[in-house]
Amino acid sequence: MASQEHAEPVGLVRFHRDLRLATVARDLWRARALVRALTERDFRARYKQAVLGAAWSVITPILMMVVFTLVFAKSQGTSTGGAPYPLFSYLGLIPWTFFSTSVSQGSSSLISNQSLMNKIYCPREVFPLARVGLAATDMAISIGVLLVLFGVFRYPPRGTAYWVVPLLLIQFVFAAAVGMLMASLAVYFRDLLSVLPIILQVGLFATPVAYGLSTFIPARWQGLYVAVNPLGAVIDGYRRSLLLGEYPRLGLTLVGAAGAVGYLMVGYLIFKRLETGFADIA
Repeated sequence: MASQEHAEPVGLVRFHRDLRLATVARDLWRARALVRALTERDFRARYKQAVLGAAWSVITPILMMVVFTLVFAKSQGTSTGGAPYPLFSYLGLIPWTFFSTSVSQGSSSLISNQSLMNKIYCPREVFPLARVGLAATDMAISIGVLLVLFGVFRYPPRGTAYWVVPLLLIQFVFAAAVGMLMASLAVYFRDLLSVLPIILQVGLFATPVAYGLSTFIPARWQGLYVAVNPLGAVIDGYRRSLLLGEYPRLGLTLVGAAGAVGYLMVGYLIFKRLETGFADIA
């Protein structure tokens, strides 16, 4: 008996996370109602006491459109392919604002929901994904304004507009990937919340929002550029399909899609690696 009581403990028991795509997709699908509820909660909280309400979601891109029009419209290096410059710039601001909101709001999503994380069990991804849903709501309102602008400038969308669907998918994957990555890192490195607005401000001018992709990015570097910043391929594709009646450049679109998927894989792995400390540290 003595020998049994003082027997050496068995080997360490390790917890292995199941990161298979089917398992992850199933868990997130089961939590879809929670994502929707969190999105609705955040949307109501943001505009609850705002006089203009949801109109704030389009005021910023409209003001930026006006500023870009005054500064860049007559620039010799800015070519819109014959499309009105306000439409050209606003079509770049919609995906950028979506991405910026997803990342900036998503970065604090775990920290602001610490009490909820300690009360219920759910995939922790739902918190940054809910902020992506919030950004998507704002984008839907911005698209309504875009349709008005098409009427104002008498420049209807071209017949190749259906290419918007795959481009939207790339945009969502990229935003969700970076949002989850920033959310997980911000739990451990709070300074990131102060640095991130500066990074996003620089990113606005490093992304072809006010100008075309070919304006400042040489052709030989465009593939590398959109791999690092898939929004470059997305915005260029939107403009070609909606404004110019052209197909998005297949090579750049595929590279941008691969870059977005790469960000998702890396961001999600880091997210799951750091997940065990979210409830305690946040």
